[in-house]
Amino acid sequence: MRDEIIAILLKVCNELNEQLKNKIEIGKGEQAPLFGKHGVLDSLGLVNLIVSAESEVEDKFGKSLMLTDGTSLPEANSPFRTIGSLAYYITDLLEDEKQ
Repeated sequence: MRDEIIAILLKVCNELNEQLKNKIEIGKGEQAPLFGKHGVLDSLGLVNLIVSAESEVEDKFGKSLMLTDGTSLPEANSPFRTIGSLAYYITDLLEDEKQ
């Protein structure tokens, strides 16, 4: 499941790059910085990423997710730091829904 989520996130980031001046380094794979100290996304870019990722995950897995619930936003522990951290976060949310 996580590999499928990584693929979704890479696709979303690639599409988002078409609109960005500073591109997400998708060649870095899971290590690609998204948001925060080393990230390239501003708050609007992050919102676009979140909306697109939620939509793609729902299309693929048939599950509606809310990636921002208020507890995930502090920068130090933010799941939005890298593609990999976001993939882990989405995987955890999907697995929690199964239980």
